[in-house]
Amino acid sequence: MPPRSHTAAARNARTSRSQHTHARPRQVAQRLPISKIGWDRKFRIVMLVVVGLVGWIGLRAGLALVAARSQASQQASLVTSLERQHRQLASQERALHQKATIIRDARQLGMVAAGERAYVIVSSGR
Repeated sequence: MPPRSHTAAARNARTSRSQHTHARPRQVAQRLPISKIGWDRKFRIVMLVVVGLVGWIGLRAGLALVAARSQASQQASLVTSLERQHRQLASQERALHQKATIIRDARQLGMVAAGERAYVIVSSGR
């Protein structure tokens, strides 16, 4: 047989539970005031501003990318033309350093080599 205190505690627990199940809800004396601020509308406006700001930043980044590509293509064409000009100048330099070219240009200027005799041909007036 269980101790007496245990049975009394169980009986008290049953009676207290049964009283609470039949208890009527108490009336609310005053409700919380309804907010006069339309938070849902303000949230939508803030979200539209945030989406607009993100879109504007993305648009600026896209325009910067297009401008960078355009500048890169212009610089690439400039590099190509400079490389072509460098090749032409390099071949001209090689030609100018050749002995035959130096002699030809000197003769056009009227120079003669050491030990040569200069002849001037005068055309007759016929």
